[in-house]
Amino acid sequence: MTIAAARRERLLVIDDDPGLAEVIELLLEREGYAVQHASTLKRGVELAGSEEFELVVTDLKLPDGTGLDAIHRIRAERPGLPIIMITSYSSLESAIAALRAGAVDYIIKPFDNDEFLHAIGRALNERRVQRENAALKRSLKNAYRARPILGESPGMRRVAELLRKVAPSDANVLVLGETGTGKERVALALHYASPRADGPFIPVDCGAIPRDQIERELFGGERSEGLVREADGGTLYLDEVSELAPALQAKLQRVLQEKAVRRSAPVDVRFIAATQRDLGALVERGQFRKDLYYRLSVISIPVPPLRDRGADALLLARHFAEQQAHKLGKRIAGFDAEFSAFLQNYPWPGNVRELENLIERAVIFAESETLGGRDLAEVAPALPLVRAAAPLLDGTRPLAIEEYIREVIERFQASHSETELARMLGIGRKALWMRRRQWGLKRARKSDA
Repeated sequence: MTIAAARRERLLVIDDDPGLAEVIELLLEREGYAVQHASTLKRGVELAGSEEFELVVTDLKLPDGTGLDAIHRIRAERPGLPIIMITSYSSLESAIAALRAGAVDYIIKPFDNDEFLHAIGRALNERRVQRENAALKRSLKNAYRARPILGESPGMRRVAELLRKVAPSDANVLVLGETGTGKERVALALHYASPRADGPFIPVDCGAIPRDQIERELFGGERSEGLVREADGGTLYLDEVSELAPALQAKLQRVLQEKAVRRSAPVDVRFIAATQRDLGALVERGQFRKDLYYRLSVISIPVPPLRDRGADALLLARHFAEQQAHKLGKRIAGFDAEFSAFLQNYPWPGNVRELENLIERAVIFAESETLGGRDLAEVAPALPLVRAAAPLLDGTRPLAIEEYIREVIERFQASHSETELARMLGIGRKALWMRRRQWGLKRARKSDA
């Protein structure tokens, strides 16, 4: 049985040529599709408007109109319903017009059966992907509206309060916080709680895209519109905006000021920027444009590091454990005293991202319903460092994270590569590199070779 047969996707064929219509119906039914036929434009439009179909195939020439008429009228009723038009070599201009009118493809007759079925399959697959994306978007929207941010600490209560007040506006927002604190989650929560929730949310990591490519990525070129235009009607999230080169800062400033990528290309975009660096200090040093800083930071939302969030580590850990257990079909009832103490006392240099990764590994390897010390020894690569760096801990309170990371790097860089150090600290290599640059720390002496 074919995939199509398992689903019995319904297709509508509009064609007044009995011979061609019969060939198409036989081809499609042999592949497992359910096919309905209409021999006139009027009947085809009626069926498309009153019944559920996954795709429409229409001939260009119909007794009471054209395939172009069918496209216009069906799309007015069912804008998401894909339409393929059948035409001849002598009517290629009509085929191009069909694409401009909204058809997803055209087929030139006489056609090869395999090519015809391939076009049908491709169009249906694109429709399935669109539906899945729409369902995922609805799921995300509902999840973020129900409980956008997890945390009961004063710092996270303040974040939630700012989100509630700021989301309905169109104000640009600057989200501040260390790597892994959940800045993108805050941006997503803002987007899905805003009137732009049905528009696109486009994330851009300004530090990850090579400098010779990011201008084209953001603002487009001869063959692409760029991500700013792609975010039209929605939100553009600029992660690590401090990494933008001065020339790009100037161009972004003009876009924010003129609300257009080019004078002839207006855009309606809300900008949410994020950084782990002190943008105010960068402005003072002349490394970031003051006018751009003020336009991006109409509202600033500081996201506290996990080490300053008290019992939130336990709350988040339970949430992540429940999610992962559900995904794997396991049952996790809770944590023992040693596991809970570790969660609360570890300084979490990688913040929420590190916590989520650790819990995921712990649930994967768990052999009982309670996560405990044995699971920690199995899955926490940073645990040996925590114990080795015990002099850095004052009772159960870690000293400043900068001191902790400085000390760990100095003690262990001779015997560990950059990748190993980053992994044991629970952060990425990029984050470790940025901390080295920020604090003037020397590179590890052992190479990754």
